[in-house]
Amino acid sequence: VSIMEKQVLASPEERTFQYQDSLPSLPVPPLEESLSKYLDSVKPFLNQEEYKRTEDIVKKFGNGIGKELHQKLLERAKTRRNWLEDWWLNVAYLDLRVSTQIYCNMGGAAPFIEHYWPPKEGTQIERASMNIWHNLKLWELLRIEKLPIERAGNTVLDMNQFRMLFCTCRIPGVTRDSIGSYFKTETEGECPSHVIVLCRGRVFSLDAIHEGNMVTPPEIFRQLTYIQKKCHSEPDGPGVAALTSSERTTWAKLREYLIGLDPKNLTLLEKIQRSLFVVSLDDASPHATPEDYSEVTKLGLTGDPTIRWGDKSYNVIGFSNGTYSVLSDHSALDGMALISLFTHAEKMIGSEKVRDIPWPEELVFTVDQKVLSGIGHAKELYYSKVSDLQLVNYAFTSFGKALIKKKELHPDTFVQLALQLAYYKNHGRPGCCYETATTRRFYHGRTETIRSCTMEAVEWCKSMLDPSDSNYQRLQLMHKAFGKHNKMRRECENGKGFDRHLLGLQILAQEQGLPVPELYTDKAFTASGGGGNFVLSTSLTGYYRFNGCALPMVHHGYGFFYNIRDDRILAVCSAWKSYPETDADVLCRTVFQCFQDMLQLTLAAQL
Repeated sequence: VSIMEKQVLASPEERTFQYQDSLPSLPVPPLEESLSKYLDSVKPFLNQEEYKRTEDIVKKFGNGIGKELHQKLLERAKTRRNWLEDWWLNVAYLDLRVSTQIYCNMGGAAPFIEHYWPPKEGTQIERASMNIWHNLKLWELLRIEKLPIERAGNTVLDMNQFRMLFCTCRIPGVTRDSIGSYFKTETEGECPSHVIVLCRGRVFSLDAIHEGNMVTPPEIFRQLTYIQKKCHSEPDGPGVAALTSSERTTWAKLREYLIGLDPKNLTLLEKIQRSLFVVSLDDASPHATPEDYSEVTKLGLTGDPTIRWGDKSYNVIGFSNGTYSVLSDHSALDGMALISLFTHAEKMIGSEKVRDIPWPEELVFTVDQKVLSGIGHAKELYYSKVSDLQLVNYAFTSFGKALIKKKELHPDTFVQLALQLAYYKNHGRPGCCYETATTRRFYHGRTETIRSCTMEAVEWCKSMLDPSDSNYQRLQLMHKAFGKHNKMRRECENGKGFDRHLLGLQILAQEQGLPVPELYTDKAFTASGGGGNFVLSTSLTGYYRFNGCALPMVHHGYGFFYNIRDDRILAVCSAWKSYPETDADVLCRTVFQCFQDMLQLTLAAQL
């Protein structure tokens, strides 16, 4: 084992999934606490009269139907280690009928260009071989449970999402999708071991294990060269993958039709579902620099749909100039699991052996005119939707985590408050904001919402824009806003947030066939972001080099995703062009300006 690999392995006595059974259950917070936090969160968006009305609605809910629903939720939580899990999967993901590949998937550019792989034509296959091999090594580590357990401080985090990285796929259903997950550890039994390669509308399957041993980078190179030569010298395939970008019910019906057309098609679809992951050999050559990844990130999310299997847990997209991005279905996992995976993958170096392995098998679907026109229609719709996307991925290089921590400020809160200020500056009003907090301290925990747009943040924004306020006042207000945000983050991570709690109560009312409680139809609920109406959809993608993003939650909103390194901050900002008032480029640059203003404020106040 090389020194490089040592950093990746778990400590000898620990197994990746060994603490799964001892993780605490997801708690249900007290109703009064959740309601009072909710009331606090709607203040920035209401006038006094509206607030009074909402206060009455919340009080009525807390003493009446809310109380009954809360009791039922406590009952449910008694028999489940995670009362939210199935509900969240369905409501947030599987019940959606829009094109999830466009509106729900995550993606991001790989930072390889900054170190060993600057953009260079003619490197696609060579780099793809190394990249595939890295991912296979991690699959191997996960199979023997040697991927390190993640912790927050000393607290063990739930590792279940790592099972969803490999051999996992979303499967379309007419009214609700499902997830097929076929990963098994070595002790659990056999696990699929093939990778799907998509190239020019064709589909190939490549075996990762030959005669009991993992394929080496040169062996993968040989297999990919075969695929590339074949695809470049013959006509393009039908591009069945494009169907995964359709609206879910359309795709589900076409999939059923495909299976009826020829039972072999089902075998091929299952082969793709069960595969470790998908590799896309993309002919595009996106421009990329360490300061500007916009094109790579955008193409990863919105490039050629005939070579992206949108339902797969992840597609590794290798462009013709050797740049990389990733596209991932969001339903079974959150971004940090992918980011951890790729951060580990960067640390390994390969071997040189080449065996005479059978060529990759091509998966040739039986198609007819109906399927072909379905594919054509899917591509047309896809391109018309994604052409509306505006996305930038810039690096702010003046400073990063090191300097912010030196000022004794929390780096994540620093970015969130800069975003609040930037939105306020550009739009003249507070922007309701969703920031992801992780609840992985709990069994199968996923996320909770931190509502970053607090009264404290708004007061500070107003002060920053009021020329008559002193720097001393501004700094006091900034520290108050920081304190509030840090407290909310801690509460959310410890299962004391309120958005998932309110969602649980809402779903219970629905399941009981009760009328929708007034709390959820009140203007304040939507205005403050409830029901998926957050104008700013944001997440910290960690303190590593990998950055990821998703698209805005609403038509008039923004996606803002960022990773914070020691010396810089990378941000991905997106918006829809058809909404004239939003501009991702302007917002991103304004945020960067606000970083400077906040730093100046800490300096000015010291004078």
